[in-house]
Amino acid sequence: MSADIREDNQPYDDINVTPMLDLAYVLLVVFIILTTASVQGIKVESPQTTAADNLARPQTRAITITRDGDVFLDAYPVDMAQLETRLAQMKALNPALPVVLKGDASAQYDKVMLALEVCKRLGITEVGLVTKRAQ
Repeated sequence: MSADIREDNQPYDDINVTPMLDLAYVLLVVFIILTTASVQGIKVESPQTTAADNLARPQTRAITITRDGDVFLDAYPVDMAQLETRLAQMKALNPALPVVLKGDASAQYDKVMLALEVCKRLGITEVGLVTKRAQ
């Protein structure tokens, strides 16, 4: 009888990995969702060029101008005053703020120039123009 009690009080040596796997799967799903949600910008038809370099850098902000002349900062619609205010806030946090300008191939040229002027007024020197590589 004492042998049965002794076996019940023995330490449990097996590790239950099911909760750890559940946590790992949840973290994987969260990572996938956050990665796909961090893609910036609005879909536009970029102009084509033969010499296009990759301008992707961390913390790059995207100014997008659609065919209709709508302006977006990352994926949020803004007017020119809001664009300047938000870029000024971002520039205060990161003095070397990189910006890419994604304009639709048939976008209004004056909107593109206004966005470039905002960048110039704020002292943003790392400005790139997004194009598609001609094939």
